[in-house]
Amino acid sequence: MKEPARDLIKIGATVLVVQKQDQRSGRLTEGVVEKILTKSAQHPHGIKVMLEGGIVGRVKEIKTLGNET
Repeated sequence: MKEPARDLIKIGATVLVVQKQDQRSGRLTEGVVEKILTKSAQHPHGIKVMLEGGIVGRVKEIKTLGNET
């Protein structure tokens, strides 16, 4: 599965991320994007974001689109 590009990920979007400690199991965490941390347009393991609540992970899937403020 190809991870979403940075330009598709918006602040306020609901996404599924894999946290560092869950990379082996592949366990996904759902949350709302607060900040986009990866500067490049694409990353082979997914764009790194911070979710509301401070969770950091790499985006594997976008559930709903958000609006940048």
